[in-house]
Amino acid sequence: MTNKKETRIDRRFAALKAEGRAALVTFVTAGDPDLVTSKAILAGLPKAGADIIELGMPFSDPMADGPAIQASSLRALKAGQKMRDTLEMVREFRKTDPDTPIVLMGYYNPIFVFPADAFLDAAVEAGVDGLIVVDVPPEADDELCLPAVARGLNFIRLATPTTDDKRLKTVLKNTSGFLYYVSITGITGAGAANPDDVQLQVARIKRATTLPVAVGFGVRTPEQARAMADGSDGVVVGSALVRAIEESLTEDGRATGNTVGSVLSLVKGLSTALKTS
Repeated sequence: MTNKKETRIDRRFAALKAEGRAALVTFVTAGDPDLVTSKAILAGLPKAGADIIELGMPFSDPMADGPAIQASSLRALKAGQKMRDTLEMVREFRKTDPDTPIVLMGYYNPIFVFPADAFLDAAVEAGVDGLIVVDVPPEADDELCLPAVARGLNFIRLATPTTDDKRLKTVLKNTSGFLYYVSITGITGAGAANPDDVQLQVARIKRATTLPVAVGFGVRTPEQARAMADGSDGVVVGSALVRAIEESLTEDGRATGNTVGSVLSLVKGLSTALKTS
């Protein structure tokens, strides 16, 4: 299933395909380590080289995430981040950047309690382009996926090394925007995949869909990003960025003068690697 209307995500991948390079998809958690610093990071990501931004919706039990992203979510919640703050971040971002796609990523519970229909309406109004909700399976598409697509949002699914051809067909049924290939089994930030294995899996997925395929999990360095870009349409980097935030903080978890710069510097290096691959 595809959206009737072309989205920012569609346009961005088409433009990058014309350039002959993979997208750099960056993940940061909204409100980490605090709202002001998080807004500054978000605002700086496109200029640093982010082609698509995944903005994490903080949740107290991020079960698919490794220690780095779990800690970022808890820092954001401790600083008082609410879903309305996350949506307001996107709204403010759109005042100066009408083109860079933003995908909200996270878990269904914060959406359900918003509640879901009101969340979808607010997300569209704020300028969100897509959703990745990792704990809503395709069997429950009526719950969130189809209402999101009906509002013009891309609903992005994940495939893993254990997703066989039969399951892949189910995963792809209502997916739009791109498919996120999780290159390793397990939680985020846990090790790195073999690029040769990833290329084989991405090629298999591409035989089943015309959607762009972005590869994530375990990508930490420009060299790894360049390797994962071979044969894929995008590379997702998350844990390395939130770890850069964590390492820049004071002992009591407060932002320093290096926090924003450390993240954007890493993004610039990753972007440069993809542009020269």
